[in-house]
Amino acid sequence: MPLPLYLLALAVFAMGTSEFMLAGLLPDIASDFGVTVATAGVLTSAFAIGMIVGAPLVAALARNWPRRPALLAFVLVFAVAHAVGALTTSFPILFATRVAAALANAGFLAVALTAAAGLVSPDNKGRALAVLLSGTTMATIAGVPGGAVLGTALGWRATFWAVAVLCLPAALGILKGIPAGHDEDEATGRPGLRAELAQLARPRLILVMLLGALVNAATFGSLTFLAPVVTDSAGLDELWISVALVLFGAGSFVGVTTAGRLSDRSPGPVIAVSGPLLLIGWPALAVLADEPVALFLLVFVQGALSFALGSTLITRVLYQAVGAPTMAGSYATAALNVGAAAGPVVGAATLGTEAGVLGPLWASGLLVAVALLIAFPLHAVITASRSIEMLR
Repeated sequence: MPLPLYLLALAVFAMGTSEFMLAGLLPDIASDFGVTVATAGVLTSAFAIGMIVGAPLVAALARNWPRRPALLAFVLVFAVAHAVGALTTSFPILFATRVAAALANAGFLAVALTAAAGLVSPDNKGRALAVLLSGTTMATIAGVPGGAVLGTALGWRATFWAVAVLCLPAALGILKGIPAGHDEDEATGRPGLRAELAQLARPRLILVMLLGALVNAATFGSLTFLAPVVTDSAGLDELWISVALVLFGAGSFVGVTTAGRLSDRSPGPVIAVSGPLLLIGWPALAVLADEPVALFLLVFVQGALSFALGSTLITRVLYQAVGAPTMAGSYATAALNVGAAAGPVVGAATLGTEAGVLGPLWASGLLVAVALLIAFPLHAVITASRSIEMLR
């Protein structure tokens, strides 16, 4: 894989740390601003909504920009948003900074996903996506738990400052590693914006975007509210939240790395195996949440399965959107973040039920069940050969 791809992954690491870090900070943020944990959880949805709206909008605006200055600008805006968030004492302003950061993240990912696919051969999109998403999984392994420890020691604002600082080497890497200017061959041969947007009318593209959104909703619905499961259901100290996040991140790294090697050539087996196991895992985690060993083991497994299945489905989005070379990344980003926005909302709604803090885990199982009910009758359509997809 080319070096610029890893430099993009470094920036994704910084942004992924921010996107996931609230899972370990929500109780402190809620206490600081005098709101409930469920209300604080809306910050995760705010970020995701900004990503959903921003991905296609910013991608459309930036499609004619040179990639290096576009990526650099998005990273710097992201850093400034976190600095403002660290300083504010107003929850609405903090909410607004999450939306602003999300817009910058969306623009970055939309350009980076398209750039990553263009850096490799046409039949290696899955591997390129795996490298890019490794920034996200490393964020869950190192960035998010580190942020949780930092937040516990110095307060949640210190974690926001850390993300802002983390953006600086990522910006330097983009400045030094991404070629300046346009790819002239790509610019002259690509379709117009209207033709790329018309790809959204393709049923196959809509299908894989929907499935990716459902699986990601299940992932974020439980991950956002993992902290109270560790402290309330398992009865562990707050520092064990970081352990759970590390295990989830380690599992996600294993899942996305394994799927990255299979999703280009054998997406069918990945979906057929990881889907049912993921479905079983969420309710099993709810039932065994009061057993720390089982809890941590299942957190690792669910991280692996969630990212194996989710990254495979998002790779299918890139293949199905082959007729939208500059917008395909934004479609994949939007699919991911429709789920990231809906999941915490669904999870928060279950907290007031008899299920309590385990409600999000049961809801995640239901979301995966819906995805599988849609996917398996259409399995052949989802996993159709790339040669067919590229002709349609």
